[in-house]
Amino acid sequence: MKFKHEVNPVVLLLFRVLVWLYSLVSYLPYLLLRSSGSESLSQCSRRVKARSASGHAAGPYRDINALRELTGSVQPGVNTLDQVFEASVSRYPDHDCLGTRELLSEEDELQEDGRVFKKVILGEYRWMSYDRVYKEVKAFGSGLAALGQKPLTNIAIFCETRAEWIIAAQACFMHNFPLVTLYSTLGGPAIAHGLNEAEVSHIITSKELLKTKLKDILLEVPRLRHIIVVDDKFSVGSDFPRGITVHSMDAVQRLGAQPENASKQRRAPCASDVAVIMYTSGSTGIPKGVMISHSNIIAGITGMSERIPNLGKGDTYIGYLPLAHVLELSAELVCLAHGCRIGYSSPLTLADQSTKIKKGSKGDCSVLQPSLMAAVPEIMDRIYKNVMLKVEQMSVFQRTLFLLAYNYKMEQLAMGYSTPLCDRLVFRKVRALLGGRLRVLLSGGAPLSAVTQRFMNVCFCCPVGQGYGLTETCGAGTISQLWDYSTGRVGAPLVCCELQLKDWAEGGYRSTDKPCPRGEILIGGPSVTMGYYKNKKNSEDFFVDENGQRWFCTGDIGEIHGDGCLKIIDRKKDLVKLQAGEYVSLGKVEAVLKNCPLIDNICAYANSDESYVIGFVVPNEKQLLALAEKRCVRGSREELCKNPVIEEEVLKVIKDTALAGQLERFEIPRKISLSSDPWTPETGLVTDAFKLKRKELKTHYQHAIERMYGAK
Repeated sequence: MKFKHEVNPVVLLLFRVLVWLYSLVSYLPYLLLRSSGSESLSQCSRRVKARSASGHAAGPYRDINALRELTGSVQPGVNTLDQVFEASVSRYPDHDCLGTRELLSEEDELQEDGRVFKKVILGEYRWMSYDRVYKEVKAFGSGLAALGQKPLTNIAIFCETRAEWIIAAQACFMHNFPLVTLYSTLGGPAIAHGLNEAEVSHIITSKELLKTKLKDILLEVPRLRHIIVVDDKFSVGSDFPRGITVHSMDAVQRLGAQPENASKQRRAPCASDVAVIMYTSGSTGIPKGVMISHSNIIAGITGMSERIPNLGKGDTYIGYLPLAHVLELSAELVCLAHGCRIGYSSPLTLADQSTKIKKGSKGDCSVLQPSLMAAVPEIMDRIYKNVMLKVEQMSVFQRTLFLLAYNYKMEQLAMGYSTPLCDRLVFRKVRALLGGRLRVLLSGGAPLSAVTQRFMNVCFCCPVGQGYGLTETCGAGTISQLWDYSTGRVGAPLVCCELQLKDWAEGGYRSTDKPCPRGEILIGGPSVTMGYYKNKKNSEDFFVDENGQRWFCTGDIGEIHGDGCLKIIDRKKDLVKLQAGEYVSLGKVEAVLKNCPLIDNICAYANSDESYVIGFVVPNEKQLLALAEKRCVRGSREELCKNPVIEEEVLKVIKDTALAGQLERFEIPRKISLSSDPWTPETGLVTDAFKLKRKELKTHYQHAIERMYGAK
């Protein structure tokens, strides 16, 4: 998508002349490089990336490098996660492994509206080498064993993303303790359900989560005996239920380092043993635990590694997404398998403008300058909106230069060319928002809009590898090749798995469809997990074929393009048939409308008894106040959200965004309800991707639904 701009014809002519001269000067080196055998990006993107191994339109489709056999291991003879890490330690013992910023000071900052925000000033990253991390892992694992943790017996981790999380995980992998992971955003009932179902007696957590969440449900988890707190400065209180002992991580490591404990023989895992029981976010009900074996994870990270060229010890990864999510855990294990270093961050300290960073001090990206990063579309959408708002505030000359350069680079990318001059002169400051050295940005967790993907390509001067995978497939499915700059697709199958399309007649999707075969996506291969823990849905969602290979039925609808790349076009559970017979993909509606600067979050809703879509919207406060001022409407945020004039104005903006995003008439929300409070996990209404659970809408928003549809 090009940005529209009103430019003085003289300025436009001058810009075009400069571009023409630059193109003329740079064309000769380009021709010389091409003659030496290099390919342009456009030529690379036209390559066939996957083919049907059977020759049938339904598949199975495999990467062209894995047509004969799927790949399941990082290196020969390395079959378990403890072996993967030990191999890295032997190769890179003195290289930086895990890094955390030093907290210099913390203070309260009073806001104009009376609220108090905590602000921090952070120092440089402090690094632990691979060898030091390995020693801490060994000591912690031996300490857990000394506290009575047994091999093949579940242990839980309920903690934010930090270095101690991965140290604890590696200790569990080494000693064959299946690790039960829980999102730190889960509410009390979901946490208690996971701990009781997994029958854990030991849990690893942080001081903050123990105080705010875990402490309130301890009486509901009768088997729990030991709580290990990862924070350095932690004083063990006495107000815990009888039978529960609280330890610091440091104390457990000291216990494990004692000669009588350190010398004990550990029971090493085998490839088929459960490494992780990963509980989902509970977006469709009670959280389900997915059993993931050592071989599943190794196959998944093998497939992901293949899509990142020149991965090695020169790379720095920034870790800030939840490690309880398969995307972040897989990304960090990929890095550890290749000697990269991982610097830890959080969404609140990621950038200089992040909410917890004191004004004038640097965010984590500026200090770390990562070369690798994973992100969910929600974060990239926010970056896009914030940058474009700053562009609107530029002087006429600066804004004109930015928009001309943006559109010029869009044209060059479409032809497969790079633009080093524009990158250096125009986009350098934007690129610096994420440190300035980013070479690979991996997107996963939800669909990424074409507008946001192209924005990241242009302004951050790096490829965006859009991926598709699920917890049930160990995060493995597809990732687009880094030289493929097409949008709206998620790439070809990884070398560790294959895709098949299953006809879904009810929705009108068949593998015989033209021009592209379509259907429900099935994923098969060594990365497909062992199934759900103590759950009857295994027979519905997983199956084993005649060759003994496991498959997972995703419920997502996709189409395979001529070059073997996958495009996600619908989801079975997201499709709603309206009264007149049209099918609406609610996920697609939300993905388009989230690009609107006025929207922080949106949930589209529809049912088959009605003829149109409605929407629940959390508006952006700054944009909402600007809109109210423009329409001469006064009031607090809460009052504005209830004002029918403002509601109508927001709906107009939404309709314009929907039309620009090429939504069909019946897909555009006809009525909306504005929410003054952000949806939070504690309400039970959002998933890890911040989307409302539609099944519960009728319970919590019945009045609003009746108002928008008209009570019957």
